[in-house]
Amino acid sequence: MHLQVSLHNPIFIFVIILFFRALEPFIVSARKYRPQTFKDVVGQSSITNTLMNAIEHNHLAQALLFCGPRGVGKTTCARILAKKINQDGTEREDEDFAFNIFELDAASNNSVDDIRSLIDQVRIPPQTGKYKVYIIDEVHMLSQSAFNAFLKTLEEPPKHAIFILATTEKHKIIPTILSRCQIFDFKRITVKDATEYLKHIAEQQGVQAEESALHIIAQKADGAMRDALSIFDRVVSFSGKELTRKAVTENLNVLDYDIYFSATDLILENNIPDLLILFNKTLSLGFDGHHFVTGLASHFRDLMVCQHPETLNLLEVGEDVKQQYQEQAKKTSKEFLLNAIDLANDCDLKYKTSKNQRLLVELTLMKLASITYDGEKKNFNFIIPASHFVRQAPKSNGGKALQKNGMAAPTAKAEKPLPQPSTPKEDVTEATVAEKATVEKVSEPKEGYQPKKIKIKSSEKRVSGLSLSSIKVKKEHENTKSPSVAEEDLPKDSFEEKDMQKHWDDFVHQLEKRGRKILASNLQTDVPKLKNENTIWIELPNSTMKKEIEREQSLMLDYLKQKLNNYSISLFITVNEEVAKKFAFTPEEKYEKLKEKNPNIELLRKEFDLDF
Repeated sequence: MHLQVSLHNPIFIFVIILFFRALEPFIVSARKYRPQTFKDVVGQSSITNTLMNAIEHNHLAQALLFCGPRGVGKTTCARILAKKINQDGTEREDEDFAFNIFELDAASNNSVDDIRSLIDQVRIPPQTGKYKVYIIDEVHMLSQSAFNAFLKTLEEPPKHAIFILATTEKHKIIPTILSRCQIFDFKRITVKDATEYLKHIAEQQGVQAEESALHIIAQKADGAMRDALSIFDRVVSFSGKELTRKAVTENLNVLDYDIYFSATDLILENNIPDLLILFNKTLSLGFDGHHFVTGLASHFRDLMVCQHPETLNLLEVGEDVKQQYQEQAKKTSKEFLLNAIDLANDCDLKYKTSKNQRLLVELTLMKLASITYDGEKKNFNFIIPASHFVRQAPKSNGGKALQKNGMAAPTAKAEKPLPQPSTPKEDVTEATVAEKATVEKVSEPKEGYQPKKIKIKSSEKRVSGLSLSSIKVKKEHENTKSPSVAEEDLPKDSFEEKDMQKHWDDFVHQLEKRGRKILASNLQTDVPKLKNENTIWIELPNSTMKKEIEREQSLMLDYLKQKLNNYSISLFITVNEEVAKKFAFTPEEKYEKLKEKNPNIELLRKEFDLDF
């Protein structure tokens, strides 16, 4: 049986095409799509326009130095320039003037003999075209003697010779060479330009690529177009004609944006358990904690950028991911992002020196998840005011058996001790101070009042101030508490300003003894005065100090009420930033204060040439 094959059979033609295509050698995209004209060069428009204008107006120097990072088009521009200056319009379209272009790798030809051989060739004029172009790549690798041998020729070359030197390390070239060259500094390719060029390459190869996937490739290339094309070839070999963001992140070992979006959502929800599980999942994928933390810090930075329309252009991601950033940025505040960036950056700095790196990252994540924690949940100070223990007198005393200090005598029937929630050590001490202040005798009892010390017993089982048990204990306390005396029935003795100031200072001294020096310092900022009969007025230099005092004012007011036997006392706080000028904080300010008191200090400083 004979198989007859027709040349017009479409199956036969298809097989032949596949056969010859299989015989074609693969050419990497960096070579296949290397620009052939200045218009094709990506991201270097300022340099290419300058070179084209110089050729057009015959202002081209005979020694050029192209410097910049790798893969940005230095050698490509040198080849295009060498070809462009020899074109006069009569040559073939595919003419490359190979006989007029000489490329020398200075990394392997860096001796004096190599340079002398080059100088001997320079003397011979070109056979075709107008110029002979010598491209010396990695010129910083030349030895010191080779540089010196090259100086004279570089300064006064023949009219038909043009030298183009290319280097990635301009600082290694001796100044005498730099002064003889016209220098062109190539910049890194921006992510936007690299993405647009990759999109063009993908269309040429028939690859369906997501824009966010190309953005990741451009970011991974770090400004080098050659690296971007190499990564593109690798990812296309991995995923085929469908280039997705998931395939790119998997192949390049890059954490996907979704990881950071999920982590930020959990941080905003204060969900520490799920956040730690997400971090553990990230580690199981092969990423280290340092990679996770630095990426999270960059994510917070991108969210900060999204909060202002003016800075939105600084976000280098695809349009679909940019939409996600904008939506999440609406959930965050500026204060949260600043604190989050600071914590993540601090973890980044400490990571390499830490002996337990995983614990460091987990601790940072827990701190991040606590930034937006509810203020009431953060307050571990649970102090029962003295007013809670003011009880009504029994009916046999006419309902007026109040103590001098505002406390009622207990009934004859013994009551069950109130359970008390646990508090930090410092707060227990303060509560004890308030308790002692409540029960001490300040003067002779008036008629109808009997001084009586009340002893508060702690429950045997202590509970956390943030637990459900503490809430239950608090409710039980509210239920068992006797009704308090009406406010109008409490003592309201008049007092003088000096007595109030004395007890104020005593309270400050007690705070200092117990280590609460910041609060004590804030209370000493100004001398308290009487605004009216029962209102104490204090003026502070800033709102921060005001908030600190307002947070603790109940403890202080309880103390003053007991000491002055006046339960209608209130505190009035104002802020006057001019007051801050009275205080010296920095060494310079302290010096200025001293100089105001004694001008001779300035003479002393000048005489001995002193400094702060």
